[in-house]
Amino acid sequence: MDFIKVRFKKDFDQDSSKFEKAFDDMFHSMSPVFTLSERSWKPPMDIYETEEEIFILAELAGADNDDINVEVSSKAVKISGKRKCFLPEQKARYRLAEIQHGPFERILFLPTRIDTDNVKASSSNGFLQIRMAKSPPETTHTIPIENG
Repeated sequence: MDFIKVRFKKDFDQDSSKFEKAFDDMFHSMSPVFTLSERSWKPPMDIYETEEEIFILAELAGADNDDINVEVSSKAVKISGKRKCFLPEQKARYRLAEIQHGPFERILFLPTRIDTDNVKASSSNGFLQIRMAKSPPETTHTIPIENG
């Protein structure tokens, strides 16, 4: 399975990302209305492992299972989707708007190879859990060299 080319954080221009964050923080603190526009966000996630499996736990409260996509390769997992915006009553005014909505995408590189045929995903209480069996370690074979 092919993935979108990913740049690692060290490849990004750190100064421009700091400026963008400061700019966003300034406008979000001035008025919560700025947070109502649809923009990309990153749901919090945990990765943990046992000797046999790797687990990913993603906090996706409010996102419907039909709006979540999970793609796996032997070394990475891509979780993407969309959380719809909750619209308050017509006459309501926001005083605080911190809940993020809109499209999201995370690509997580795994600490070891996984068996892509042995992956399960489930959702409960706003959490997506992905269980992945680790691939057995590759074995090497010594090949005798023959004369002649």
